[in-house]
Amino acid sequence: MPDQLSATDRALSEAQRRAVAELVRVSPVTDDLGRRFAAAGHELALVGGWVRDALLGRHDKDLDLTTDARPDQVIALIDGWADARWDTGIAFGTVGLRKDGLNLEITTYRSELYDSGSRKPTVTYGDSLDEDLSRRDFTVNAMAVTLPEHAFVDLFGGLQDLGRRVLRTPRTPEELFRDDPLRMCRAARFAAQLGFDVAPEVVAAMRAMAERITIVSAERVRDELSKLVLAPDPRRGLTLLVETGLADHVLPELLTLRMEIDEHRRHKDVYEHSLTVLEQAMALEEEGPDLVLRLAALLHDIGKPKTRAFEPDGRVSFHHHEVVGAKLARKRLTALKYPKEVVSDVSRLVELHLRFHGYGTGEWTDSAVRRYVRAAGPLLARLHKLTRSDCTTRNRRKSEALRAAYDHLEQRIAELKQREELDAIRPDLDGNEIMELLAIRPGPIVGQAYAHMLEHRLEHGPIDREAAVAELLRWWEERQHGQ
Repeated sequence: MPDQLSATDRALSEAQRRAVAELVRVSPVTDDLGRRFAAAGHELALVGGWVRDALLGRHDKDLDLTTDARPDQVIALIDGWADARWDTGIAFGTVGLRKDGLNLEITTYRSELYDSGSRKPTVTYGDSLDEDLSRRDFTVNAMAVTLPEHAFVDLFGGLQDLGRRVLRTPRTPEELFRDDPLRMCRAARFAAQLGFDVAPEVVAAMRAMAERITIVSAERVRDELSKLVLAPDPRRGLTLLVETGLADHVLPELLTLRMEIDEHRRHKDVYEHSLTVLEQAMALEEEGPDLVLRLAALLHDIGKPKTRAFEPDGRVSFHHHEVVGAKLARKRLTALKYPKEVVSDVSRLVELHLRFHGYGTGEWTDSAVRRYVRAAGPLLARLHKLTRSDCTTRNRRKSEALRAAYDHLEQRIAELKQREELDAIRPDLDGNEIMELLAIRPGPIVGQAYAHMLEHRLEHGPIDREAAVAELLRWWEERQHGQ
């Protein structure tokens, strides 16, 4: 009887109902494709992340399919049927295509194996759906729906694990992590994305085999780390990386924060503080997950271990940790092969995250506001969020004072923007005008004059051309006399 069903059974039944509804939504395309493959004597099945997400009630236009057809046979079957095709994953047996607004990736049954010293997996093709599913990373990703008949294939209890919200492996985790060590990072990533627990035997294998992640290319590790950081609960995944020792090879700077007590002595450690700052920055996001902001929040204090000093009064100081941290962030993100603009933006935010405190809590002068805005440049909005997030004190009075001070700063920026151009502060005279007025050719002197006029602009605000010319000539005459 329905009322005798367990809560788990009811959850699984609901999951299956959602999956069927989602399958009906996309079936005109997938069934048509399935019939094409069947007519040519080939198997085709929806698999992996799409099936898992459909069961979770999450909708995605990206469909993952698997087949016994080899890539050249797949291409022959979809040419003339697909609206578009791309072969960027062809080396790994994957053909991508677009049909009626849906993106599909069709991958030949396969396994990926790493040699002991290899940084790239060797792809081998298989002929069985069962074997393909057995080589997938987790049981919740090892379910399939055959096409066009819609038979549900769940050989390893993935549906039950989905209901229990646990990550287990179809075979022993040691076998799967030996085949592809990146799956250890994927465990942390899926924990963060889905909010699932990782089975104890999987965690144990991750801890025992953590060093093996070093044979995986930096690009693949970077992609998993980014997905983890952008997930709804990155703390869960990052904690798993640290506790299994994977962080020691993927993001060692995070591990070093764990034992560092900060200068306030009010947080458990800088590691916990950094995770809290990350979560508080996430709460301030306005247009979805922001990788640059989240990485900056996570890494903003990584310079503290190298700058820790014990003062005579017993306090712990971390002088210039923002400068050291910026260098460390740049080095780590470069090693992980992040794009140059991400490396530059994150390291700059780390460098600037204390700039607000340098101006004290009193009245912000126009000059101070201009310098703050110019230093931040296009990162100003992110710097606002990072600086606000960096307050994790439990002292309510101090927290409210910092919030009020930053509210005041943002108000001062808005007021000054109404009176003058702040987004791109430049001198009132450009380089060509400087050369013409001083009758000089291009060279270091032009740069020095430009720097002086910029400093004047920052200190005093915009002035008219006549006043700007007078200031330039005054500086020139003083310089001439000084020589």
